[in-house]
Amino acid sequence: MNVTVGSLQLKNPGMVASGIMDETGVSIARMLDAGAGAVVTKSIGMEKNPGHPNPSFVVLKEGYVNAMGLPNPGIEEFGEEMEIAVKKGCVIGSIYASSVNDFSRLAGKMEDYGASAIELNLSCPHAKGYGMEMGTDPDIVFSIVSNVKSAVSIPVFAKLTPNTHRLVDIGTSVQNAGGDGIVAINTLKAMVISPEARRPILSNKFGGLSGPAVKPVGVRAVYDLHAALDIPLIGVGGICTWRDAAEYIMAGASAYQVGSAIGTHGIDVIKKINKGLEKFMKEYGYVSVNDMVGVAHE
Repeated sequence: MNVTVGSLQLKNPGMVASGIMDETGVSIARMLDAGAGAVVTKSIGMEKNPGHPNPSFVVLKEGYVNAMGLPNPGIEEFGEEMEIAVKKGCVIGSIYASSVNDFSRLAGKMEDYGASAIELNLSCPHAKGYGMEMGTDPDIVFSIVSNVKSAVSIPVFAKLTPNTHRLVDIGTSVQNAGGDGIVAINTLKAMVISPEARRPILSNKFGGLSGPAVKPVGVRAVYDLHAALDIPLIGVGGICTWRDAAEYIMAGASAYQVGSAIGTHGIDVIKKINKGLEKFMKEYGYVSVNDMVGVAHE
């Protein structure tokens, strides 16, 4: 099931999304061994970040709500993890920053560490001064993407937020800036309240909703972006089964990412999804994943 996303070659279309089983070199290697075509690292910043205090994670019937706050060891320390990870396969370096220059510096470091591509976190909904706060302004997005593209020679993907009415405008900025593709979507801004305590459960009050509940939003976002843009898309949000992945692909995604389902379905979930996709493709006469991309628009 080899696929190509822009110039990025993958052994299969299934990736591990940023934020789960990707904090250490050992965990990344484990997911690659379990069948992932690529693993996106935890979002890494310039300096060590402890993240938000607990409680930072709530389990719901329909998914998770988290407000981790982008905890990470910082780009210098993360080099040790990348050294272990890149020996096993395709690793995409996720980065976040509060300035254009820092995005470029982080991307350069990730390329030096052996990353196969860069994923720009322009969409985290619960980290003040980062993520969504930068990624909902088309002009800022254009500046970040164009500067990072000038700083590295590997593909650059932008992960966008669904928490905006300007998704296509932002996607257009990514394309016009020379971005190699778009990852859609990140989590939906959400809140859970404890009736007994009479207050929000998360220490940060609000966080990001992931899991099956967000899949229809993600599929719609990919559909809209595919209709408006020419660059490749990577679909993410609520994918648990081959049918979920097929929806994203038919909406316009060339590959997909899995996050929450690793927690609920196990580390071999991508292998299971790909097996189901292959069976479906054979039954319905699709020679390759590319043959399915965007067919829902026909």
